[in-house]
Parts: sequence; structure tokens; C-alpha cells
Amino acid sequence: MPIEIKELHIKAVVAPRQIAPSGWSQYTRSEYEKMRKELVKDCIEKILQLLDDKKER
Repeated sequence: MPIEIKELHIKAVVAPRQIAPSGWSQYTRSEYEKMRKELVKDCIEKILQLLDDKKER
């Protein structure tokens, strides 16, 4: 029996490392925020694409 998902909530916590491995540069808070937003956007786009693909079947 198929299951229909009407609403999907995704929660993620992205925190900077306290100590960066040697050779890595530390990111600024704004850089982390930008990367977090891009990651969330990419995840949402991928999920929506997967749901659309399922609908077409």
C-alpha cells in the first residue's frame, strides 16, 4: 500500500568545528551561514525533484 507524504519537515544543525585540522582555514560566521543556506537549498531542491519523479510514475 503506497504512503502519501503531504508535509515534510527537515531540521538540521550545522555548527563550525572548534579546532580546524592543520592546513585548513577557518571560515567566518557569515561563510558558514552562506554554506548552510546553500546546503539546505540543495537538499530541498533534491527532495522536491525526487517527489516529482515519484508523482510522474
